[in-house]
Amino acid sequence: METTIKNNFPVTGMSCASCAASVESMLKSQEGIISASINFAAASVWVEYNPEITNPTTFRSAIQSIGFDILCDENEADLQEEIKQHESVILKRKTIFSAILTLPVVIIGMFMMDLPFANWIMLALSTPVVFWFGRGFFATAFKQLKHGKTNMDTLVALSTGIAWTFSLFNTVFPHFLMFGDSHPPVYFEASAVIIVFILLGRMLEERAKANTSSAIKKLMGLQADTVTLVENFGIESVQPISVVRIGNKLRVKPGERIPVDGILLEGTSFVDESSITGEPLPVEKMSGHSVFAGTINQKGSFVMETQKVGSETLLARIIRMVQEAQGSKPPVQKLVDKVASVFVPVVISISILSFVAWMILGGENALPQALLTMVSVLIIACPCALGLATPTAIMVGIGRGAELGILIKDADGLELAHKINALVLDKTGTITEGKPAVTDFLWKTDDSEALKSILFSIESQSEHPLAEAISGALRNEGVQTVAVEQFESQTGRGVLATVQESKYAIGNERLMIESGIQLTPEDKEAANTLQEQAKTVLFFGGKDQILAIIAITDPIKASSVAAIEKLKHSGIEIHMLTGDNEHTAHSVAQQTGIDIYKAGCLPEDKAEYIKKLQEQGKVVAMAGDGINDSHAMAQADVSIAMGSGSDIAMDVAKMTIVSSRLESISSAIELSKQTIRTIKQNLFWAFIYNIIGIPIAAGLLYPFTGFMLNPMIAGAAMAMSSVSVVSNSLRLKFKKLDINR
Repeated sequence: METTIKNNFPVTGMSCASCAASVESMLKSQEGIISASINFAAASVWVEYNPEITNPTTFRSAIQSIGFDILCDENEADLQEEIKQHESVILKRKTIFSAILTLPVVIIGMFMMDLPFANWIMLALSTPVVFWFGRGFFATAFKQLKHGKTNMDTLVALSTGIAWTFSLFNTVFPHFLMFGDSHPPVYFEASAVIIVFILLGRMLEERAKANTSSAIKKLMGLQADTVTLVENFGIESVQPISVVRIGNKLRVKPGERIPVDGILLEGTSFVDESSITGEPLPVEKMSGHSVFAGTINQKGSFVMETQKVGSETLLARIIRMVQEAQGSKPPVQKLVDKVASVFVPVVISISILSFVAWMILGGENALPQALLTMVSVLIIACPCALGLATPTAIMVGIGRGAELGILIKDADGLELAHKINALVLDKTGTITEGKPAVTDFLWKTDDSEALKSILFSIESQSEHPLAEAISGALRNEGVQTVAVEQFESQTGRGVLATVQESKYAIGNERLMIESGIQLTPEDKEAANTLQEQAKTVLFFGGKDQILAIIAITDPIKASSVAAIEKLKHSGIEIHMLTGDNEHTAHSVAQQTGIDIYKAGCLPEDKAEYIKKLQEQGKVVAMAGDGINDSHAMAQADVSIAMGSGSDIAMDVAKMTIVSSRLESISSAIELSKQTIRTIKQNLFWAFIYNIIGIPIAAGLLYPFTGFMLNPMIAGAAMAMSSVSVVSNSLRLKFKKLDINR
């Protein structure tokens, strides 16, 4: 089996959707590259490649040959923000200086054409604007042409180049082309203003695009740079985070960010986990509790042991997942990519046709009108708006989800979520807490305090989840331990132990009978009552009698009932699947208002159940948290993992609810609806803009109204179309979701 590597590389030099398409197609044509997915809005590309055949340096050369670059060196990638800022400063400088030179050209061209040497002054001022400040357009267009490709720069270079060259000819040879008594037409102001408007548009676009990646920047800002390392003999020292290894002990002081994932060893505190889970309330942490990188220690100081570092921490995985999701493409983008790839050649063809048509039908002013329409068509066409429509909305939507503790793995999942009409829920860990908890201690004797110590001491030696629930409940009561002389685990029954020379048994009814402990009718009645409430019953016996009856249950999450009601109200059919018994399943379904459930399900049963729902034409989402749910989640149209569950479930899932609260599923669906609505709005306006703008630029209205579009106005309109699409996407950041956080 081939070993492939998948990495994200920053891309520089892209100015439009056609640029992005050129980079992607060039990468895909290289030997050894399995897949390439470009994100124009994020200026990055995900590349999966075979390292035995190719490497980043090799395919970087191919990208450079068409006028772009990728930052494949780690040091370069770290400098991406610095490079972007440098490019931004240069772009701003170009825009300002080109505008200063262009202003007098516009004044002369519009109001002072009778000024002596007017054309020569305009020529002198516009030439540096077109060929110095706008030289990037020509350089990229030429590199693209060498490979038989075109992009937005091709349109700009052609339009400004033609306008400037025609104007130069009429300036040097003013009487060669006869235009009656009037001045020979020149378009120096148009060619210069077009460059200024496009530079200005790109500057505004870059600023707007920078805001779309703010979620990633916020997440990256959560990473700590230094740690307080606790070494031998309790010596503490501040070290860079790069030195931390698994098993190290770290001191975390109040107000500090937790630097890595680990487990709390000493001390207690409250930790603000809102940056990871979206939950606003701090979480109490005690010895044995897990803590995560990027969260903030609020109250006490504590010592933790490192369990995951670097790229393995939950925060690092979240960042990578969000980055990859923002770079992925929903099905609708594939159509847009096809349109963008043929857009520029089609526009060039239309501009040539409009030139020919005006030369034939334009009468005595045929040539200037033909040139005017040709330049206007080349300028007004905007593949940028098309290219930005989907990725900017996806980036903002996925970033918004990350801020709310909803991790969306790919754009496909985000696009499908709004179509969900059936939601299948696993019971344990999804509807319920997933952690057994003691609900009842029914003591049958008066000596309960002493017996609690014995019970606590015995259960503390067992690793069974039910034993942990009992020992945890007694630990919280402050019960002390006593010495256990003998301990024996009975698989499927419970435990036997000797304490203070007396024998005790903790387990099910079968173990009690085998140990010679008889249940009275009252004991059986009490146990039956508890079992009817979907509780697991254990007996604590000794001295030939039942000493206590213990009821344990997996409590339903406080938010589950309201969340399920909300989902049902929005028209989604709720199903519950569980491996638990019919009695427990019925009780949980009844308490949460779920009408359709199935008990005793094996992992393959869950997957088959989802398949049947899909055969009925339903779009099915599956929410689960365990390895046993991963098969069913893979079968579902949209898979949702609860963050408290297994890593495997998170890897399979298209979405992860970090806080594990069911309410967030409603929020994810609402976020999907808003994002898809934004994408449709963006695409509508991008297409409409071009459908209306190009014919007007070609002079379609002239025979009816006498209106001829000025190339300067076309340039301004083209620049603003991209900015408007990005701005519409950014509205997603501020829209309120129907979230009960």
